[in-house]
Amino acid sequence: MTTVLKLGGSVITEKETPETVDDAALQRASAALGGSSGRLAVVHGGGSFGHHYAASHGVSTTAGTRDDVAIREIHGAMKRLNAAVIDALVETGVPAVPVHPFSGAYRRSDGTLRFPEGAVATTLEEGFVPVLHGDVVAHATEGATILSGDELVVALAEALSADRVGVCSAVSGVYDADGEVIAHIDSFDDVAAAVGASDETDVTGGMAGKVRTLLSLDAPASVFGVDGLGAFLDGDDPGTRIG
Repeated sequence: MTTVLKLGGSVITEKETPETVDDAALQRASAALGGSSGRLAVVHGGGSFGHHYAASHGVSTTAGTRDDVAIREIHGAMKRLNAAVIDALVETGVPAVPVHPFSGAYRRSDGTLRFPEGAVATTLEEGFVPVLHGDVVAHATEGATILSGDELVVALAEALSADRVGVCSAVSGVYDADGEVIAHIDSFDDVAAAVGASDETDVTGGMAGKVRTLLSLDAPASVFGVDGLGAFLDGDDPGTRIG
């Protein structure tokens, strides 16, 4: 069983305060992961680390930069958050190791992502838990753009032939217009009015972007809050099932 899990940046950081980890939430997530089994690849978002610098430099998944200072600031912040996540996981017995997308991923001029999936697959096969993150990556003809954690989840799920995909969010699932968690989504049109048609609620897209992205997967996906993480790792479908 291969699982790809995303820890949302809004879960593990205090998003309103630059470069601030939500220690309590990260420890809860790490404790749940400490008891998991099977092959697991983890991706985490940027939260108050990467998003802060990406927004200040005007860089997004489509708007690029050739400013080397901007690239170093965004990537440096994500490396610091990645180190904090790995430290928390290691404390609970998870054999976590860092994988930094900037070092190997890139976009072609048409925006197509190229990713060194072989390195991640081998890391998994050797018994480690690779921990990746949203990052800035080189983009042909654009300088560098943002690779979102959500996009990375899709790339990993496809490359690893994942059996399950989980997105641990700051909310309990995808909400309908009445504020209730939607149990199952199999078409974006069915929920567009509730989640919003625009994907640009931050530099990488909000809930609308997540739903669109997860619907493209072959593997079933779930969006849930940190309270549902243990259940997801146990094989249940907490929150909202997508696809």
